[in-house]
Amino acid sequence: MGEKQDLIKRMNELQKKFSDFERENGVDGFDYYTPGEGHVLNGYRDEYAELASKVLEMAHGEAGSER
Repeated sequence: MGEKQDLIKRMNELQKKFSDFERENGVDGFDYYTPGEGHVLNGYRDEYAELASKVLEMAHGEAGSER
């Protein structure tokens, strides 16, 4: 698998983790924006945003376009 596919796979894993948690527990603003240490969503937003940015840069590179 290529690097971009690996990043997308990890993004899908994070989305599933979020969806599963939301379905089982519900998610409020505190869970999403300020999850505490040890919370299942701790680090979720930062990691997902970083991965999405990398995939976007790769896609622009492949298309020869700019962000």
